[in-house]
Amino acid sequence: MKHDLVLVIDFGGQYKQLIARRVRENNIYSEIIPYTKSIEEIKAKDPKAIIFTGGPNSAYLDDSPSISKEIFDLGIPILGICYGDQLTAHLLGGEVKKGSEKNREYGKTICHYKESKLFKGVESGQVWMSHTDYISKLPEGFKCIASTDNCPIAAMENEEKKIYAVQFHPEVKHSIDGDKMIRNFLYDIAGLKGDWTSENFIENKVKEIREKVGDKKALLALSGGVDSSVAAVLMHKAIGDKLTCIFVDHGLLRKDEGDQVEEIFKNRFKINFIRVNAQKRYLDKLAGVSEPEKKRKIIGEEFIRVFEEEAKKLGKIDYLVQGTIYPDVVESGTNGSAVIKSHHNVGGLPDDIGFEGLIEPLRELFKDEVRAIGLELGLDEDLIYRHPFPGPGLAIRVIGEITEQKLNILREADAIYIDELKKNGLYRKIWQAFAALPDIKTVGVMGDERTYDYVCALRAVTSTDGMTAEFYPIDMEILAKISNRIINEVKGINRVVYDITSKPPGTIEWE
Repeated sequence: MKHDLVLVIDFGGQYKQLIARRVRENNIYSEIIPYTKSIEEIKAKDPKAIIFTGGPNSAYLDDSPSISKEIFDLGIPILGICYGDQLTAHLLGGEVKKGSEKNREYGKTICHYKESKLFKGVESGQVWMSHTDYISKLPEGFKCIASTDNCPIAAMENEEKKIYAVQFHPEVKHSIDGDKMIRNFLYDIAGLKGDWTSENFIENKVKEIREKVGDKKALLALSGGVDSSVAAVLMHKAIGDKLTCIFVDHGLLRKDEGDQVEEIFKNRFKINFIRVNAQKRYLDKLAGVSEPEKKRKIIGEEFIRVFEEEAKKLGKIDYLVQGTIYPDVVESGTNGSAVIKSHHNVGGLPDDIGFEGLIEPLRELFKDEVRAIGLELGLDEDLIYRHPFPGPGLAIRVIGEITEQKLNILREADAIYIDELKKNGLYRKIWQAFAALPDIKTVGVMGDERTYDYVCALRAVTSTDGMTAEFYPIDMEILAKISNRIINEVKGINRVVYDITSKPPGTIEWE
């Protein structure tokens, strides 16, 4: 079944993924492509609508990103956003000028709308602006459909050709009713059908995987994270026992995590599941190592060695399965994975193991869509909404040299922390929360006796993509309870601190 496609043409806009997600939230499939794609390549994709993103350049400069004017003659509805708005005006004979202090707008701005299909059901109000240049003269055949106090042409349309353009960013939450505008463009202007759903995706993907694999076999490196877990269950639904999952337990997981992964995939879903208990092997390799990058490299290389050994025991395996998702594809700047994706940031699987091909069943999906597919497939919410966890695991949360004792101390403290966040309804509000064990001991007093034990650091941040992050302001009473529980219940910790550093300047993880 072929879905309607909306092409999001990227001119360097920071919100390109957000635009694509907004389209998909309306149950319509979208793809991001660079502006350098030719008209022939665009036509070959058979898009039913096109959206131009924003970007940091000036449309009237010769070296700025541009596109062939032919795109406006394809009969495909087009929505230009910010730079896409100015580029549309420039290419079609309008005039774009460099703004003065009077014309440029950044941040929240009140916009006044005129009658237009784009603004059906939308009242004048706040939008998010980010521009210096402005449209000073409309292209022929266009009319102005919105304005602000400082921007006379804040939106324009050529209703006959179904070309619309807005100076503001309807895709961001700061633009009130921006979601309605996008929906109006998709349904009322472009006349698309909303058939991009979890059920349809699963049905089509299962059929596609079955046809591709046939009687052959596939192997998946299962980390227990959201992406690899959903990929495993989807693949199993498609090809059953022809799939084998290898779970390398490196001994750097959270409390009881290895057992939980085994219970879900081996016992509940009845997947061919191999658990490699390599805890001692990793600890031996990591003994005496304290430098963060060296730890990461050792863990990544050891994973490859273990995976290779287990794969060879299975005989001929035809396909390697990976949990690559759409942001990985977009950020790579390619339409195909030229190299095999790193296994959860712990080291790339070599391409000479002997696989016939690579299957990436989730490569079309954003993270929120992966979660929706996982729930539809019957995975529990606790797994689907689990916070991100680094491939090297607790190795980069135990600061300095890693020992079994330190790992056990950290597991217990982290488990208490997460338990309290869940009890207080905070876990789902936070992007990532964890405990870290700095390589520091401090003096304390417990039961009238002097102690000299480890410090435990707590971290909780909010973020949308992990690129930037703000610390989460946990209520002091809750923090006090968490601290009290950790110090009383975890032997080896006598002090708890809370990390209030944002990213940047800090990073989310400590190493």
